[in-house]
Amino acid sequence: MALLATLIALFSLIPLGYVVYMTVVTGWDTVVELVIRPRVGELLLNTVLLILVTVPMCLVLGVGGAWLVERTNLRGHRWWALALAAPLAIPAFVNSYGWASAVPSLAGLGAGTLIATLSYFPLVYIPVAATLGRLDPAIEQSAASLGLGPWTVFFRVILPQLRIAMAGGSLLVALHLLSEYGAFAMIRFDTFTTAIMVQFQSAFSGAAGNMLASVLVLMCMVLLLAEAKVRGNARYSRVGFGAQGLATRLRLSWYQLPAQLALLALIVLSVGVPLYSVARWTIAGGAEIWEPDEFFPALFQSLGYGLGGALVTCVVAFPMAFIAVRHPNWFSRLLELSNYVTSSMPGIVVGLAFVTVAIRLVPGIYQSSYVLLAAYVLLFLPRALVNLRAGLSQAPIELEEAARSLGKSPARAFFRVTLRLTAPAAAGGAALVFLAVVNELTATLLLAPNGTRTLATAFWAKSSEIDYAGAAPYALLMILISIPMTYLLFQQSKKAAGQ
Repeated sequence: MALLATLIALFSLIPLGYVVYMTVVTGWDTVVELVIRPRVGELLLNTVLLILVTVPMCLVLGVGGAWLVERTNLRGHRWWALALAAPLAIPAFVNSYGWASAVPSLAGLGAGTLIATLSYFPLVYIPVAATLGRLDPAIEQSAASLGLGPWTVFFRVILPQLRIAMAGGSLLVALHLLSEYGAFAMIRFDTFTTAIMVQFQSAFSGAAGNMLASVLVLMCMVLLLAEAKVRGNARYSRVGFGAQGLATRLRLSWYQLPAQLALLALIVLSVGVPLYSVARWTIAGGAEIWEPDEFFPALFQSLGYGLGGALVTCVVAFPMAFIAVRHPNWFSRLLELSNYVTSSMPGIVVGLAFVTVAIRLVPGIYQSSYVLLAAYVLLFLPRALVNLRAGLSQAPIELEEAARSLGKSPARAFFRVTLRLTAPAAAGGAALVFLAVVNELTATLLLAPNGTRTLATAFWAKSSEIDYAGAAPYALLMILISIPMTYLLFQQSKKAAGQ
């Protein structure tokens, strides 16, 4: 298991090694010339402004929505709890398609911020809501008994305990902003990812594109370090005897109607607008847009890559999860870190790395399904790894030892006990990887074999030609496939919260 985990960790470092190698090969003088130029400054400004504006807005919407759902007497709070997670079922590039077709004049930083905020605020809402659900309200009640008002309790007591969830959600939002291509390309907003794709298409794997990728990777590393610094080492768990009390929901009184209207407006903007555009273009296109020769191959290839990617990713993640749970030490933590660093890189960097490695070292597998599946594994390995770790933690080695004491061989005890107990968590991880693969666009555009058309790439081909009606069926099916997976993610967060 240790050998397998080590090999997987070394394999996951291919994209980072590619970036370092290309930087060294390019030469310092050329690197400076390509990086220190006005175009890079413009892209850097756009990307930094996008992060500085979008992340705080996602924090406000995510924390505010979670607090209304979990800590107030908001009417229909159970329904709102699920509705606020619903935007994750709509890929960001489909959201952009919906807004661009509804408001064709949308463009630039303002449009990018709007679409990114509406697409990604659930990444903050879900972990914050789960954390609020498991916080012991005793500290809040003590603060209130000392005369502190509701707002003072929120800012001085509740908010500090949400720091880990807020930092993690903010990191996810920022990494998505760095990696997103389709949503910003559709509204003509230039970021590093869109510029790298243009450079790749105009000058195949040119030095300029590689240097832009290096800057993008450096920004990812800065975000990872910033999140670790903000998260800190403080503990917020409750340790002691007795049952956890029930939180007292704050009465909204006459704020009830404004709260309902604010949440309704948020759902209409984030879910209603894209769904309306998809439905409008589906109806306008009529039966002609449902072309079986194009539609069914895209559907079956998406399902095939989704199922294959989910299965391979879970198999690859198992040795690392096993080592991390059964033999926790500095070495196992280092192996895990290598995967998290790679998964934080944008899909376009991973795609460029595999294109370069395949062409130069093993040209026979270039533009094959094997390379595309390998990229999916590296991009989405943590989704399976986190779930498998949780499942293995519920299957301690003592249960295997008990089975062996009853006459079972080590192999049978492992398969009959450990794997059986881990299966539900593995299924959850596989579902999340499946969702990510079906909606992945950038790496698929770079690495898909000739003739491959997934739902995402077929949608992108149609929408790039301003054929909004032709793109509508692919968008609709991606949403329908994503809905149950988003519900599963929401339920998992509630289960983790003990609700």
